[in-house]
Amino acid sequence: MSLQRCFNVRDLRSAAKRRLPAPLFHYIDGGSDDEWTLRRNTEAFDDYVLRPAVLADVANIDLRTSVLGCALDLPFFLSPTGMSKLFHHERELGAARAAAKFGTLYALSAMGTTRIEDVAAATSGPKMFQIYIFKDRALTKEFVERCKASKYDALCLTVDTPLAGNRERDRRTGMVMPPRLTLKSLASFAASPAWAWHFLRDPDFSIANVTHRVNALGKGIGLIDYINQQFDRSLGWKDVEWLRQWWDGPLVIKGVSTPEDARLARDAGATALMISNHGGRQLDGSAAPIECLQPIRDAVGRDLQLIVDGGVRRGTHILKALALGADACSVGRAYLYGLAAGGQAGVERALELLRDELLRDMALLGCTRIADVVPSKVARLPS
Repeated sequence: MSLQRCFNVRDLRSAAKRRLPAPLFHYIDGGSDDEWTLRRNTEAFDDYVLRPAVLADVANIDLRTSVLGCALDLPFFLSPTGMSKLFHHERELGAARAAAKFGTLYALSAMGTTRIEDVAAATSGPKMFQIYIFKDRALTKEFVERCKASKYDALCLTVDTPLAGNRERDRRTGMVMPPRLTLKSLASFAASPAWAWHFLRDPDFSIANVTHRVNALGKGIGLIDYINQQFDRSLGWKDVEWLRQWWDGPLVIKGVSTPEDARLARDAGATALMISNHGGRQLDGSAAPIECLQPIRDAVGRDLQLIVDGGVRRGTHILKALALGADACSVGRAYLYGLAAGGQAGVERALELLRDELLRDMALLGCTRIADVVPSKVARLPS
C-alpha cells in the first residue's frame, strides 16, 4: 500500500503491519493486560459530540497556537516514543524532520536510538526531551545539561513507569529487545524484506543517550538491564522539585490523570501536564486521557497547559480535546504507524492527514481559530 493510498491513520496502521515483522508491529500496537485501556483511549472520544455553528465565515482557517512557549502551526505534536529505529532505519531523525516541516514540536525520548545532539543538529524546529529521574542522579542531571547546550525548548518528565506494565502481546509474539534473528523469528523477518535488509545492514539498536554509561561500567552489564535497574520506585514529588532546580524552562509532567496529582505537579513546579496513561501500556483499567481532562482543568484552572496524550486518531478527536479544555494534543501511535510504513515520508503523511482533517473539521464546526473551539462546541452524550 502506497502512502498516498493511506487516507487515514487506520490505513497507515495497515501499511505498518504489512512492512514490519510481527513482533515489532505488535510492540507498537499493543497494550497491557487485557488492553481495555488501550481500546478505551480512542473509544472514549465517542462519548462526546460536536456542536457546529452554521452560516459562519470559514473562508480562512488558522491552526496556529502556542504550546510550551513555542509557536506551533498545529495544535498537536509528536509524543516521545522509545527506540524508533525498531520501526524504520530513519528513526528519530525522520520523525523530527517531519515535525519541523509541519511546524510542530518533536519530543525525543530518553529511550531513543538517536543522541540529543544529533536531533538538535538535524532540525531547527521546536524540540522537547522526555526524561526520567534515574537512580543515577548524575545521569539525569547530565541529560538536563545536554538539553540546555542543545537548546531544547522544554523538558518532559514521565512519572507513570515505576516498573513496566504487563504487555502480554509482546510475550506471545516473541518480542525481545534488541531484536534478534532466531529460528523462531526467521519467518517473520523473511516476510518483511525491506525491514530485514536494513536490520542486517545495521543491527545496532542501542539507547543512544546512555550507552556511554554502560560502556564505562566495564562489568559486562547489558544496556536493557542497566536501564531497568535505573528506574526508581521510591520517587516522590520532592524529586520533581529537585529536577526543577536544574531546569528553568517549560517543565511538563507526563502520566498524570487525576486532579489531585495535577495540583501536586503544579506545586512542584510543573508548567504543563501531558494527561496520559502511557498509551494503555501501563495500568490497564485506567481512564482515557480525554475523560480526565475536564476534572483536571477544573482543578488547576489556567495555571497549567494541558495536553491530551492518548488515543488520538482523527481531527475530530483533537477538536473535542480542545473544546474540553486542552491546549494541544500529542500523538504517538498515529505517527509511529507512518514511520513504520515509510520513514520520514510516512510521518509526514500522518501529519498531513491529521492536519487536513482538522482544517476541514474546523470549517464544518464553524470555527476559524483555535481560540474559537470553546466548551460550547462539545457536549457529552447522556450515559
